[in-house]
Amino acid sequence: MTERRILRISGSDTREFLQGLVTNDIAKLDRGLVYAALLTPQGKYLADFFLKAEGEDVLLDVAEELGDMLMQRLTMYKLRADVKIETTGLHLHRGQGEGPQDALPDPRSVALGWRAYRDEPQKEASDTDWDAVRVAEMVPETGIELTPDSFILEMGFERLDGVDFRKGCYVGQEVTARMKHKTELRKGLARVTVEGTAEPGTEIEADGKAAGTLLTRAGDQALAYLRFDRAKGPMKAGEATVTWAAEAHNS
Repeated sequence: MTERRILRISGSDTREFLQGLVTNDIAKLDRGLVYAALLTPQGKYLADFFLKAEGEDVLLDVAEELGDMLMQRLTMYKLRADVKIETTGLHLHRGQGEGPQDALPDPRSVALGWRAYRDEPQKEASDTDWDAVRVAEMVPETGIELTPDSFILEMGFERLDGVDFRKGCYVGQEVTARMKHKTELRKGLARVTVEGTAEPGTEIEADGKAAGTLLTRAGDQALAYLRFDRAKGPMKAGEATVTWAAEAHNS
């Protein structure tokens, strides 16, 4: 499981500050966890994270590998706002089924269970194969599917309740809105079937042309970044055969 860093954002301007930066509506904090991203002004991915209201403060749950960058970026945007950003000593706990009293459901998918934030590390790790769940639910992971080249709509953020199109301006909003109102995305995250040996990162080819990249794999199922116009019929990823069911993607 990806190591996480839990930040605390406090101060009288906290919610207004976040509302002008992130892809989702901060008003949703009053209903539970909020999944969101911070983008570049050009609309590309910088970081994805969960936000949780804690009194007047907001906890931010992000992959450890992005923690320093995100703190620097938020501090850069802070200017004169009454906002303080600091690392907490809290630890993420995760599980499936009915969560404990302090847990909140993962907003991306019911199958991803619950998340809670506690002073002590989680002693008994969940025996859930989270990669298999992610593949089944087509949920991208920080640093694997989600990279600095990613556009969040290609990565399924609308389906995963990670973006709000009614909330108003945020960094990268113009590009994201333009992609939303295009006729159809030409590239994006898809679940594929893989027969044979192929490592994550292997290029996928269709009729000798580049058609995408194989990403997280769980058994014979995998996530892939595909060019939808070329992903027809059996494709190759190294020695493996890759197939994509477009109707499942569109359902």
